[in-house]
Amino acid sequence: MHVSDSHSHRDDAANAAMAATTQLTIGVLALQGAFIEHIKLLELAATDFLQQHQQNQQPITFSFIEVRNPAALATCDALIIPGGESTSISLIAERTALLEPLRDFVKLARKPVWGTCAGLILLAEEANRSKATGQQLIGGLDVRVQRNFFGRQVESFEAELALPAILGAEGADDERFHTVFIRAPVVEKVLDSSSSSSSSSAGPEKNGPVSSGVPADPLVEEADGDTSTTTSTQPPANAVVSAPAKQATKAKVEVLGRLPGRAKAIQDQTTSAQDLGEEGDIVAVRQGNVFGTAFHPELTGDARIHGWWLGEVVRSALAARGA
Repeated sequence: MHVSDSHSHRDDAANAAMAATTQLTIGVLALQGAFIEHIKLLELAATDFLQQHQQNQQPITFSFIEVRNPAALATCDALIIPGGESTSISLIAERTALLEPLRDFVKLARKPVWGTCAGLILLAEEANRSKATGQQLIGGLDVRVQRNFFGRQVESFEAELALPAILGAEGADDERFHTVFIRAPVVEKVLDSSSSSSSSSAGPEKNGPVSSGVPADPLVEEADGDTSTTTSTQPPANAVVSAPAKQATKAKVEVLGRLPGRAKAIQDQTTSAQDLGEEGDIVAVRQGNVFGTAFHPELTGDARIHGWWLGEVVRSALAARGA
């Protein structure tokens, strides 16, 4: 009898421990682009995260999956939309019945989502210099992005970027991140969430609208990853593509990173926007649970931004579950 009671107590304790474990499934959209690289860095970041939080009262386990259909997406607590070619990703998502579930995931369920390069374009509420047909947006970030702002792939570049809001206090030794820009967009404008047609203006890093300093209608390629060139300096009438409305959010857009306009032209990799006296182009933003970067952290081997984002995912999941 006593042995049975002892086993019962141990079973109860084991069940309680299992119930207390937070199991998180992180998906990476695997329709096209650098999804494998993201998963590798997520695994590295998860190892570091668990080591740093091994004394945490709330045990965490991570699983990382490739998402190619609505069923896989439905199992996810968070999602990364990788770099690649945004028009191709949106077309494949539509053909595989993923487009609307993705919009619901981002704008109704409001689960944590991170888009890199093409992923940032897809998460924008507006994108300009878009192809006449085929491009659709998911939305979730009240921003307008300028596609292929820096030009063709041969004009891709790398730069050291200060990201104090993500990596630590400004001036810290590990504050800078080596960024890779490949046919990258920039955030042209932070939109007024009450009216997407508001005009650009200088403003604070929150509560936009905020201008990225992008010149009006620059001559750039039509799509990220498209090697064709435009034949006219005038954009077509339907150049701006908008995401369909879902559910408004009260969260404000936060500008987390800016790139000085001359960064790609300088050899000194330690020079920052502040050093140049420039505010710089917006290349990292967050609005609530939606995060976007114009650059490719997954191509650097540096898992710090992935680690930061995993921490944000954990906080969001614990808050949603009342833990």
